[in-house]
Amino acid sequence: MKPLHTIDEVLQALQQIIDTSIKNKDPLGYFAVLYYKVTQKVKEGIQQEFFEDNPRMEQLDVIFASRYIDAYYAYQSNQPTTASWQYAFSLATQFWPTVFQHLLIGMNAHINLDLGIAAAEVSKGGDISSLKTDFERINQILSDLVYDVEEDLSKIWPTLKKILTLTKDVDNFLVDFSMKLARDGAWKFAETLFATAEDQKVNVINQRDIKIAKKAKIITEPGFIANFIMKIIRLGELGSVPQKIEDLKE
Repeated sequence: MKPLHTIDEVLQALQQIIDTSIKNKDPLGYFAVLYYKVTQKVKEGIQQEFFEDNPRMEQLDVIFASRYIDAYYAYQSNQPTTASWQYAFSLATQFWPTVFQHLLIGMNAHINLDLGIAAAEVSKGGDISSLKTDFERINQILSDLVYDVEEDLSKIWPTLKKILTLTKDVDNFLVDFSMKLARDGAWKFAETLFATAEDQKVNVINQRDIKIAKKAKIITEPGFIANFIMKIIRLGELGSVPQKIEDLKE
């Protein structure tokens, strides 16, 4: 995969992953669709000058997205990638994970590991504190889209809304797990990485990666009751993998 330089190139690369996933009936396309929507929102924000430093936000978006896209192609080529992404991608070969779990596990790897790395990298040679406001605005975009996704998932399983209402604590737990770590952990990690000596950065990233990969099990193994509910949801999901991807695109 050639290096990406603009947000439009990111969108093109994500569309390629989506198209390939539809063709191959690959559940990895679920997260790619969500991420495409996120990137579109960020692009709109940049065009509307929503951020304090819009050119920097495009640069951040490209660095951020490249980590996911590079990890995707590394996995497809049987090349090593981070433990967090390896765990997320491995779910594509399993039957039981719901679409919602596929999305959350991708968010876990990307937000809780990659976002901090991207923030530290885009701040090189400057002051990372100047990025804080725009970083929080990115997190707000990500958080808002989680709830939009629930609407899309209701197309895949029409009774999902009712189940999520009855099990509000389970739903909120899974959403808050990813978003809370994004708010409370990703920025702290970015600051830590930014202040770390260059020859120690790989070690710091590896330690964070191991931690995030372990926490991913909260999503795939949320406890007996939540797991039972997820199995019911999985059995009730409508359509093939390509159809589900198309539903998420709308």
